[in-house]
Amino acid sequence: MPPLEDMVDSIADATGFAGVVSVDRGGESEFAKAYGLAHRGHKIANTVDTRFAIASGTKGLTALVVVSLIEEGVLDLSTTARSVLGEDLPLIDDGVTVEHLLAHRSGIGDYFDEDAGHEITDYVLPVPVHELATTEQYLAVLGGHPSKFAPGESFSYNNGGYVVLALIAERVGGQPFHDLVRHRVCEPAGMRDTDFLRSDELPERTALGYLTIEGVSRTNVFHLPVLGSGDGGIYSTVRDFTSFWHALYGGKIVSSSWVSEMLRPRSDVPSESRRYGLGFWLPESPGSQDTALLEGYDAGVSFRSVHRPRTRLTHTVISNSTPGAWPITNLLEKELAQR
Repeated sequence: MPPLEDMVDSIADATGFAGVVSVDRGGESEFAKAYGLAHRGHKIANTVDTRFAIASGTKGLTALVVVSLIEEGVLDLSTTARSVLGEDLPLIDDGVTVEHLLAHRSGIGDYFDEDAGHEITDYVLPVPVHELATTEQYLAVLGGHPSKFAPGESFSYNNGGYVVLALIAERVGGQPFHDLVRHRVCEPAGMRDTDFLRSDELPERTALGYLTIEGVSRTNVFHLPVLGSGDGGIYSTVRDFTSFWHALYGGKIVSSSWVSEMLRPRSDVPSESRRYGLGFWLPESPGSQDTALLEGYDAGVSFRSVHRPRTRLTHTVISNSTPGAWPITNLLEKELAQR
């Protein structure tokens, strides 16, 4: 069997991969390597410490903020969205609960509907992206979308539902949502390089996201909200995600009993060959229920991080292009199962 690094190098070379790959076992790095450019115009290379946007990988962190507030007694899984939203977003069914939103079983209409058939390079946000910088500002895009089905009836992946969760967390938590994520998740997890960053003022050691358009190096700055919220947009590193998984399963973010509750499957999702808990994707096989993964995909972003606590194995692939992560993360899934 060829060395894993050689196999990753081969795929990276064939696909023009830009990003970082990391494999860690028991807290010890087995493989970590950066490829391609963080900034094409200035030819700045990615490094293993480069920060990348992780798109929907953010949802797991949002779920943990909400669960931490439940542990404090200021929320409950059965709390209705309406009891916190008041007159805002009147098309959200009065029966929608925090648990429905966490499990993508709310049935609410989605402001960023992934089933609408848009190309990833389409400009789909109905307001200028710079107007989406605070969670309350997202009210301008969350409203006006009729429900798809009754609360709890089925699973439908929903970005807007996680922004609603951010609104709820912010209103009951007494702090801006971005601060709640920083204080309740990133700090206890030791994620020192993870934060919400404005796409129009990215600091050093942070990758720009690039669209996949042949012959063009165009960034994603006009495609996504200038500052993310509950459904996506935080920036992180592969190293921070190794820290994240160990902190999560070690009960450092929320209690171990709540981690188990979040990783209890709520839905089978045959189209993804997976199941879903509360904020986390889970393997399709019932025998692997302690394994969890987070994933993100958007214009100029692809990310997957998987943790298997029984073997203390973590592998993370993060890229500043839309399709970049998938060939390598699929390789790791296959090869690491045999090693």
